[in-house]
Amino acid sequence: MTTSPPSRLARARALVVGVGGLGAPVAQFLAAAGVGTITLCDADRVDLTNLQRQILYATGDVGQPKVVAAAARLAAVNPHVALRQVPERVGGEALARLAAAADVVVTFWGRPRRRTAKAWIHQCGSVEEALAARAAGADAVIAQGVEAGGHVRGTTAAMELLAHVRAALPGDYPVLAAGGVADAADVAARLEAGADAVVSGTRFLMSDESGAHPAYKERSREAEETILTELFGVGWPARHRVIPNEATARWLRGDPRGPGWLRTFHAATAPLASRVPVGLQIRMAASQRTSRPLFGPAAATVGGPPSLVEAGPLYAGECIDRIDDIRPAGELVRELAG
Repeated sequence: MTTSPPSRLARARALVVGVGGLGAPVAQFLAAAGVGTITLCDADRVDLTNLQRQILYATGDVGQPKVVAAAARLAAVNPHVALRQVPERVGGEALARLAAAADVVVTFWGRPRRRTAKAWIHQCGSVEEALAARAAGADAVIAQGVEAGGHVRGTTAAMELLAHVRAALPGDYPVLAAGGVADAADVAARLEAGADAVVSGTRFLMSDESGAHPAYKERSREAEETILTELFGVGWPARHRVIPNEATARWLRGDPRGPGWLRTFHAATAPLASRVPVGLQIRMAASQRTSRPLFGPAAATVGGPPSLVEAGPLYAGECIDRIDDIRPAGELVRELAG
């Protein structure tokens, strides 16, 4: 996050390819900051398994094209932004044409690959990923710390990772910092440590526009700690950071990752569980109970089963213990920018 004159932002154009785990919050931040035109590209529809890390969406959006659901949410954040919807998987010449019209393209996960002649930023969870992104031609990287909420890719704390990435890359190479950013002091600390800008996620979980269930937000207001676990891993056996609830209290007594047999079960059944039809996933999520340790990754969202507040994952970063209010996203952007 950096500050720019409103007139310059209003003239800016952004392309978001894939309105998912990274693209959804990025699009929300861009709209809240006042970027004039945002093009959304995604061929997928909102799936229940998306909701745990893509808080732009709610249960009522399941089945809708992502670009349609995202545009509706972003229009609520900033009714003055122009939103272009491209409900298709773009590549080759089509992607090059769209990217050429954007001022910056942000990517995450998988092999880093340049898809635009303009600015390209790639999010990383390690020094190795940052070096690979630069070698592939990325103009900047986002160093995401392990404090981040939701599914966690890296293993290093944000400030430490920032220092390592900063040391491994040339001094004039832009590095953005993510993880543990809750207020303007966090922004200032990361800028002082060498970051060129910051990315914040958990703070926007606690925004008016977030699709999280009201009870989820209220529990987040009261939260004092988070747990890095693998408990909610049916269909997606990876580490994730959550707020404690009844499910974690019952099943994480011996190991914060979860019972060994359960993690083995997650890994063995992932190829099949990840392909369960959306309708069945919704019914399965609604039937989750703390007494049965078969927990999927779907989080409690607006219009969804309130039982998931205790029997589902409450994703949040470590900085949640310093957040106790819910405000409009635009107001949060202005405050973080100082």
